[in-house]
Parts: sequence; C-alpha cells; structure tokens
Amino acid sequence: MADATTTDGFPDIAGMRYEDAREELIAIVAKLEAGQAPLEDSMHLWRRGEALAAHCATWLDGAQAEIERATRPTSPAAAAGELHADDEIFDEDDES
Repeated sequence: MADATTTDGFPDIAGMRYEDAREELIAIVAKLEAGQAPLEDSMHLWRRGEALAAHCATWLDGAQAEIERATRPTSPAAAAGELHADDEIFDEDDES
C-alpha cells in the first residue's frame, strides 16, 4: 500500500501487513530509545522506522477512506449533493 518514495531502500516494507510493520516499528523505537546501537546502525534504524511509519500511515489512510466510502449514504438525496446534518458546513468550530 505504501508508495515507492516512502520505502526507498527498504523494498520489503511495501508488501508488509500493517500489524507487522507496526510491530517492527515499535521494536525499532525501543532499540533507539535504549541508545545502545552505534551511530551508523542508529541512523539505519531511524530511516527504516520512518519508512515503516509512512507505510503504516498509508494503510490507516486507506482504511479510513474505505470506511468512509462504505458508510457514505447511498440515498438519491446524497447522490444529488444535498446537505446532511453531519456535513462539514454544520460543524460548530466554524463560527464566523
């Protein structure tokens, strides 16, 4: 699910399941926090962690989009673009 730019140098990440990528990311964070790895190893772990984090974000964004598509109203009114109570225009944070 992640694009090539987020996994450059780590081609194995592109095919990882979300859970596997997240588990490896947690392990990398623990290693980095321990501070026991030499600088070169730490930098490699950091880059891999960044790639794993981007991969996980891509998975989560895709899951959210899928949920939004699945829960979107399919009534004729929705298809016509009519407003609904949960539309952004009705958010209270937008008081002007």
